[in-house]
Amino acid sequence: MPTSPGSSKGPDWRPAASLQTLRLRADLLARTRAFFAARGLLEVETPQLSAAAATDLHLESLAAAAPGGGLSGWLHTSPEFPMKRLLAAGAGDIWQLARVFRGAERGRRHNPEFTLLEWYRVGWDAPALMDEVDALLRVLAGDAITAPARRTSYRAAFLEHAGFDPCTAGEGEIAGALERGGVSLSAQAGLRRDDLLDLALATLVEPAFDPRRPTFVYDFPASHAALARIRPGEPPLAERFELFLGGMELANGFHELTDADEQAARFRTDLERRRERGLAAPPVDARLLAAMAHGLPDCAGVALGFDRLVMILAGAERIDDVLAFPWGIA
Repeated sequence: MPTSPGSSKGPDWRPAASLQTLRLRADLLARTRAFFAARGLLEVETPQLSAAAATDLHLESLAAAAPGGGLSGWLHTSPEFPMKRLLAAGAGDIWQLARVFRGAERGRRHNPEFTLLEWYRVGWDAPALMDEVDALLRVLAGDAITAPARRTSYRAAFLEHAGFDPCTAGEGEIAGALERGGVSLSAQAGLRRDDLLDLALATLVEPAFDPRRPTFVYDFPASHAALARIRPGEPPLAERFELFLGGMELANGFHELTDADEQAARFRTDLERRRERGLAAPPVDARLLAAMAHGLPDCAGVALGFDRLVMILAGAERIDDVLAFPWGIA
């Protein structure tokens, strides 16, 4: 274990981020609050500890339990569900800077505890919210981002950078494109079509984007809807977008699903798939479903990784460089 200067033993107590970076972070937090205050959104706070957990295949909630079998629950992976309960209660446009937790996430761009900036706009759709995400970037980044944001559909991005149509390609065609792109699948047996598409997005499509230019990818396949509504058509498409900047995903937004029955069905499907893969099947958020049944207003919402944005603006290569005490010295 590293030791602090001037002592013979003992753990390193010093922050990972420089004081200069921590001052930049504080300035960005202040400007974020000013941005939403000027636009009339209500800042809210919701619990980090919940009786329910995320069912998403790609998220692992951290369990929290008191010694002796007392209180137990889950640390939230996002403030989305309680914020939607506030929307159903009539809160209107809301936003939050939330500390969130995700298991099995540790690396150059991941810390198990991180800051998520999340907000919801009542009566808005995905394109309108993309405009506001871009406006926030301009306020926070200043001269660091000079190129106008690019917008491309998921389908167009794959055709341009991966060489296949993600709406029609079979598993074999996707796997072939990955292999030709230098991605070995030998150690990733059991991947399904949606898994292969996710891998192709991360390894073939995303790296082709200009890291200095914000790039919005919208209209995802219906099978990637998550909590977004699906627009009928041929093919049906999820009204979802992701923002890429600095060579990484920065934000994920939806024109939100408001149908409680459809949401309950998606939760059931998630749990079935988790069981098939040997993953834990956590309790579903029944209070969210009750709020949606009461009436979730038509709205769009987005979650932005605040630490990653600080990384981009600080020129940092690792998330540890913008956190005072990342996992390992926390």
